[in-house]
Amino acid sequence: MPDHTVKSYDDDLMEIGRKIAEMGGIAESMLSNSITALVKGDTVLAQRVIATDPRLDALEREVEEKATLTIAKRQPMAIDLRAIVSAIRIASDLERIGDLAKNVGKRVVAIDGQFAPQKIVGGVVHISDLALDRMKRVLDAYAQSDDAAAMDVWRHDEEIDNLYNSLFRELLTYMMEDPRNIGFCAHLLFCAKNIERIGDHATNIAETIHYLITGEAISVDRPRASDAIIPLST
Repeated sequence: MPDHTVKSYDDDLMEIGRKIAEMGGIAESMLSNSITALVKGDTVLAQRVIATDPRLDALEREVEEKATLTIAKRQPMAIDLRAIVSAIRIASDLERIGDLAKNVGKRVVAIDGQFAPQKIVGGVVHISDLALDRMKRVLDAYAQSDDAAAMDVWRHDEEIDNLYNSLFRELLTYMMEDPRNIGFCAHLLFCAKNIERIGDHATNIAETIHYLITGEAISVDRPRASDAIIPLST
């Protein structure tokens, strides 16, 4: 964004940007730690993920308050107004990503003491790695105002959907083969669904970046998996 005559205006915009960057770092850490906790059965780490969520909630409120105050004081137009509106949208998506990572942490606590072969957990790790990669790339695109990078994330949204659908069927197979797997696999299904939704929020952020840079909303539907699974409630 261009510099403004009033330095405090630039300071306001920079503060909003810093808070968004902090939210992104926290959300990435929550997702990564929740999956590590799942793989290792680490309920202490899972509880740490859960305890981190209020900080993300507080930052979202701070972004909204600062953005609202900046609009009231500065009456921004064009790219400045889009930047502030986009920050509010992105903060909302990052807060929701934190909620979804927290849900995974809660599942880890719920399955404490249960054990399943690592090959069953591996599918969830794979989809989480993909979602984390999408998050990192889209946040970099926001920091660098890189529309091409954001659109690349957007165009590959269906990859996580396809992986989730494959994992859904794989876990159902494990449950049918051995009833002792039902409880653990059910928890993994909910974890996988939360992670798949994190991918959706990363795609939302990509759409917001495109709007911020171009001033135009994406006019076509985002790519979707062709064989969608009936969603699970979380």
